[in-house]
Parts: sequence; structure tokens; C-alpha cells
Amino acid sequence: MEMTLFWILAGVIALGVGGILVLALLRGGTGAEPAAACDLRVYRDQLREIDRDQGRGTIGPDEAERLRAEVSRRLLDADRALKAEAAATRAPRIATLAAAGAVLLLVGGAVAAYLGLGTPGQPDQPMAARLAQAEDAYRNRPSQAEAEAAMAGVPRSGLPQPDQQFLDLMEKLRTAVARNPDDIRGQELLVRNEAALGNYAAAAKAQEKVIALLQPKAGAEDHAGLAELMIMAAGGIVSPEAEARLTEALRLDPQNGTARYYSGLLLAQTGRPDMAFRLWRALLEGSAPDAPWVPPLRAQIGQLAWLAGVEYEVPPAPDAGPAPGPTQGDMEAAQEMSPEDRQAMIRSMVEGLNQRLATEGGSADEWARLIGALAVLGEADRARAIYDEALGRFAGRDADLAAIRAAGEKAGVAP
Repeated sequence: MEMTLFWILAGVIALGVGGILVLALLRGGTGAEPAAACDLRVYRDQLREIDRDQGRGTIGPDEAERLRAEVSRRLLDADRALKAEAAATRAPRIATLAAAGAVLLLVGGAVAAYLGLGTPGQPDQPMAARLAQAEDAYRNRPSQAEAEAAMAGVPRSGLPQPDQQFLDLMEKLRTAVARNPDDIRGQELLVRNEAALGNYAAAAKAQEKVIALLQPKAGAEDHAGLAELMIMAAGGIVSPEAEARLTEALRLDPQNGTARYYSGLLLAQTGRPDMAFRLWRALLEGSAPDAPWVPPLRAQIGQLAWLAGVEYEVPPAPDAGPAPGPTQGDMEAAQEMSPEDRQAMIRSMVEGLNQRLATEGGSADEWARLIGALAVLGEADRARAIYDEALGRFAGRDADLAAIRAAGEKAGVAP
């Protein structure tokens, strides 16, 4: 009902204004009397007055004739002035019609623009009220504990399904860390592997311990990493506690990409898309293509720009460098760990790479790396399945297929 009434009133106002403007143009301004027309009327009255004065005998024939000549001369001048003024002010009909068409086009364009940019039916949103709403949203965010409680029991999607061997290794790792909580290497492994399982709250607690053990040398990335885990544990909400970690990360390094990304997310969540867009745009356009925050930035910044009222075209994605995964250096570094820690570390990295390739795809080198890593873990069946899948994905691309086949032969899974 309210929408119908709005459009009725808007249509009546638009038609009324347009009609008035068109009528004024078509009339050509004829409603106002030119000055020369008034002069003509006065001079004609004067000629009649001269005739009356001569008839009454108040002026003689010679004087009357002289006055008639003078007034007649002025009458002719006024008539010429009236004709010149009418010719100068009367617009050609085609120009008048064109102007009337322009008025109608202007009214129609205003309606079309409102349909595209406006939001009929929405209440007025003055800037002061919107800023007050944003401040209220910022002040009344759920705490970290409240957000984590709300996420309790909510299944995590997109995570790899670990096998029983990995779960058994995790139990051993948790037991080892509990017995020796000051072992920073064990805490770091716990952070990585709890996060790989989707246990973000447990990973955040382990990261807090890592920061405590690193003090006073904990860096910006340590605090930003903790904030990220807290945000993931809270289902994506940037709580006040997570914000404090972001603030500390930016104090240590104002250019820290992780902290800048989540600071922009906080602004977007609390009703300030304008500020969030400026922060994210600078971060996206100044980041390396393989930075971990670039994919979510590219996926969200277009919508954020629209909310901020900015026309923005996301720049084309440049070629990214090699994606993270278990490299030869990672494998060599793992040799210094205990067998249980080494197995847990390698498996978590392999599962992460496997999940990313399954959902997002990747280069032939990344698929070859996954095949080799699975072979190292003794999972020949999975390595063979990945090998067969990769052959299908890169069919017809000889250079890529050569890399896949070389990895399959090295892993012993190629026919």
C-alpha cells in the first residue's frame, strides 16, 4: 500500500512539473506584454486626444497638424520596435518542440535513475543516523566468548576429512604439549594442526601460548595470526578481543596484510563500508598476487564498493606464484623433528593442499607436488587417484601432462 501511494505521488509530481515546463515552452513567453505594444496604445490615445482638442477649438489646425505628425512618427517607431522584438523572442517551432522533448526526457531520465539508484519504500537515512547506527553496531558486538558459544555445534564446511591415523597422531601431540607446555615448537605444531581440523578455538589458545613464550619478541604476524584464529572461531565476527590483537599487530607493523584485511572486515561488519573499501582497495592494489588475503579480497571488494557507493572494477588477477604446500625444504626441515611431530606436520600441509586443489584448482606443479607428498606418506592409493584426476584435468596440455607423468613415475603410481 505504501509503495503504491509513493509511486502515485511521485508520478503526479513528475507529470505536473513536466507539464508546466512544456506548456511554458510551447507558449513561448507570450503572456508578458512587450513595452513597444504599450507605447502603441499610448500614441493612438494621443492621436484621438488631438482630434478632440481640435474639435473643441483648444488648438488650431496648424498646431493640430504639427502634433499629429510628431505622434505619428513616434507611432511608426513603436510599431517597428514591436515587430523587431517579436521576431527576436519568438523561438522557431521546431526548437520549442525540441526543448519540450528535452524536458520530457529529463523527467523520464530522473525516474529511470531513481529506479536504478534509489530504494523505494526505504525510510530516510540521514548521515548522522547512519553514523550513530554504525557506532552502536561497533559498541554492541558480541564478545569472543559469546561468539564462540554461538558457534558451538555448528558444523565447519570445506575442511578435509582426516583419517584415523592422523587423529591418533593429534592425540599424541596434544598429550605431549600438555606435558611440556613451554615447548614452543610443540605449541606451534598444535596451532597448525588444530586449525587444520577446524578446532580454531583450541588453535587460538595454543597461539596465545606461543606469543607468551616468544615475549618480548612476538611480532606483528604472531598477533595477526592469533586474531585470525579468534575470528574463525567466532564464525567470522571480529570481536573486541580479536580487534585488540589486530591493533597490536598494526602497532608493530602498520603494513601487516592480515591485520589490515581483518580491520577492513570489522569496518564492513559495523556499518562503515566507505572506510572498509578505502582500506581494502589500498591493500588489494598494493599486495603480491599470492598473498593469502588477496583471494577473499577479490571475492568481496566488488560488493563492498557497491555498498560504499563507489564504482570500482576489480583489477584483473595477475599470474600468482607457487601456492603453499609441502616443498622439498619443508620435508628436509621435518627430518629434525620427532617421528610423530614430523608426520603430523607433513600430513596437515598435504591435506591443506589437497583441499585447495579440489575446490579451487591449481597448476600442474602443485598437482605434482601433491602426488609426491602422498607417496612420501605411504598413501599410494590416494596418490594414484590424484594422478589419474590430474591427467584428466590437464588433458591436451603436453607440458603440464609431462610434469604430472614425471611426478607419477617418481612416486611409483604411473602405469
